[in-house]
Amino acid sequence: MNETLSFSEIKERFVSEWVLIVNPETDKDLSIKKGEILWHSKDRDEVYRKAREIHPAHSAIIFTGQLPDNVAVIL
Repeated sequence: MNETLSFSEIKERFVSEWVLIVNPETDKDLSIKKGEILWHSKDRDEVYRKAREIHPAHSAIIFTGQLPDNVAVIL
């Protein structure tokens, strides 16, 4: 895909999808401001497989949807 988008553009274009972003630009709180979209899918495992396959040096994976209340996020 290799297209750079702002965070709001990513959320608009890839609704409720997992998105692999390379070379993300972040603010002081490490929130993503924009980045190059390398892969996206509704299937989380597919995005993680792609990340392992490519081994990008600097990347982030985000989910653009609403996580259910019973889901815990571990960093």
